[in-house]
This record gives sequence, structure tokens and C-alpha cells, in this order.
Amino acid sequence: MNNIRTNRFTRGKASQSIMRGLLVALTALAISGLAAAQSTIDNFGQAPIVKFRGGIGVIPATGVAANGAATLNIVRNVPPAGPWRIADLQAVVFPDGHIKVVGRGLLLASGNGIGTNAGQSVHATLFCGPANTATAHNSNPAGVALEADGDFRIDDFLSPAPPSPCDSPVLLIRNVGGIWFAAGIPRVEVDAK
Repeated sequence: MNNIRTNRFTRGKASQSIMRGLLVALTALAISGLAAAQSTIDNFGQAPIVKFRGGIGVIPATGVAANGAATLNIVRNVPPAGPWRIADLQAVVFPDGHIKVVGRGLLLASGNGIGTNAGQSVHATLFCGPANTATAHNSNPAGVALEADGDFRIDDFLSPAPPSPCDSPVLLIRNVGGIWFAAGIPRVEVDAK
């Protein structure tokens, strides 16, 4: 009689262990599925219209003319700042104009203030359309202050809201005076075949 009880007890423990393992596996699968869905759809179920991964710091001149005059690096009619560098930039824009930007290491790259934030505040401008007819969509121009290490976060709404789709997107990080310090690199989604 004791052998029967012992076998039932052992089988019961084994089944409980299997069930626990299965429950843990299903929970992990559900969480990874939610994380994957979250990466493509966010902001109350809206799919982003454009994403940016990586950033380019401003190089103020693109060359020098024969007469010695510098050719400024003007992008979408926005003049450049002096040389700035950025370590990383991630941004996402949703159809309702909500923009989220995380920047790292936006710092002055020349002069006596090299390696500092120069006391700057920044905001984002998204341009949609070809260079000569692009429309500008701005976060709050008062901007957010750069941290001492050049990090910043923007969580705001663009005005006016951008079109969907936003063709030929260009994202510029600008200061209160309107000059640009960095640009986002558009993330192109690759279709799986």
C-alpha cells in the first residue's frame, strides 16, 4: 500500500514540475511576443510613421570655394552650428505627431568649450518631402536642456502633425536660435522574404 502512495506522490510531483516548466515557457513566450509587438506598435496602438536610429553631428562647412569662402552645410534651409558630435540618437514619430527622441553625448566638438554642452537646449524638427518643398514639423522650440554629458530626451508633439507617410524624412536636432546640431539617420525597415 505504501508503494502505491509513494508512486502516486512521485508522479504527482513530476507532473507539477512539468506543469510549472510549461507555465514558465508559455509566460516567456507571451512576454517576448508582447515585446515584439511593442517594438512595432506603440503610442496607444499606433504604428510609427518614421523611425531614426543613429545620429550625425554637424560639420558646419561642406567645402571651400575658389575665392576662399566656406560653403555652409545648410540642410532644408536650416544653417549649421559649429562642429558638434553625437554618440547616439533614437527617435520615433507617430501619426498623431507624437515624437520621442533619446539623444546621447551631444557635445561641442571644437574650440575652448570642446567636450561640453555649451549650455544649450534643443528641440526636434522633422522635415517631410523633397528638399526644395519639404514641410517642417517642430517640437516645442523652447526645447530641453542638454545634460552635462550631452544626453537629452524629447517627449512632445510636433506642430503641425506630419503627413503619413512622411516621404524623404529628415530629423534635425536644433537649438532655440534654430541652427542644427545633429541629424537622425532614418531606419529603413526591410521586408522579410
